[in-house]
Amino acid sequence: MTAPAAPSDGRDLSRLSLNTATTKAWTLREAVDGAVRAGLPAVGVWRDRVQEAGVVEAAKIIADAGLRVSSLCRGGFLTADDDAAATAALDDNRRAIVEAATLGTRELIMVVGGLPAASTPGGPALPGTGGRDLVGARQRVADRIGELAPFAAGHGVRLVLEPLHPIFAADRAVISTLGQALDIAEPYPADVVGVVVDTYHVWWDPDLQRQIARAGATGRIASYQVCDWVLPLAADPLLSRGHVGDGYIDFATITRWVAEAGYTGDVEVEIFHQAVWDAPGDETVSTLADRYVRLVLPHL
Repeated sequence: MTAPAAPSDGRDLSRLSLNTATTKAWTLREAVDGAVRAGLPAVGVWRDRVQEAGVVEAAKIIADAGLRVSSLCRGGFLTADDDAAATAALDDNRRAIVEAATLGTRELIMVVGGLPAASTPGGPALPGTGGRDLVGARQRVADRIGELAPFAAGHGVRLVLEPLHPIFAADRAVISTLGQALDIAEPYPADVVGVVVDTYHVWWDPDLQRQIARAGATGRIASYQVCDWVLPLAADPLLSRGHVGDGYIDFATITRWVAEAGYTGDVEVEIFHQAVWDAPGDETVSTLADRYVRLVLPHL
């Protein structure tokens, strides 16, 4: 087993996790090796990288490197309004739960899905007037979380609801606030359904401090993800995440709220941005570690 080396400069990276979306060009093994070189103890993995390697091999790659898996992304997309698509989504989420358990993480990030009228994430609306019932779509999310919760609990996996910025409500997530996510989570034990605080998606919310405290009081903060809101927005707004400190988010305040809520887990850096993806992976990891130490860690 190859354990991550402690940074020679004495920086405390013991809670820092590399999300594989940040180094998009890297395979899972390359991301794991890059995390080890930089002294990071954890990775947050996306299912595409896991499936490329095979879930059993992926688990071995990560375990042999001495890393922990902070989360698996993603399950979700639970808003379909026809039976066949709903069944397919539930089946895929059950597979994701099994993958998370195999990888040794209890945290499965859930991007719940947009309106059925969306042709594809980031795509145009389907013709006609159907599939635009936002209230109904949110209720289907709640109902289907209820269907998945016993299966997740049986595998020791927590369904981690991720509210996305309202700009993504049409096509990716009809849950836009931490409060909405908590409303869906609260009927279930905290170790079965939780929430993620992703700064990119929730920084704008005027009720954020209260909702973070609410989540902490019931032990539902399963993950803290950081990256910045940068302008101008890319043609695809999804690709408008930047390194911590490059944009508009007040990381000191939000991180302090998360810490005060009792969260002591990993901090994942998850960035979608073409310039970041085009940069050498080791350079990206070095930058995110430096920004974490300077702008996040002092407030944890």
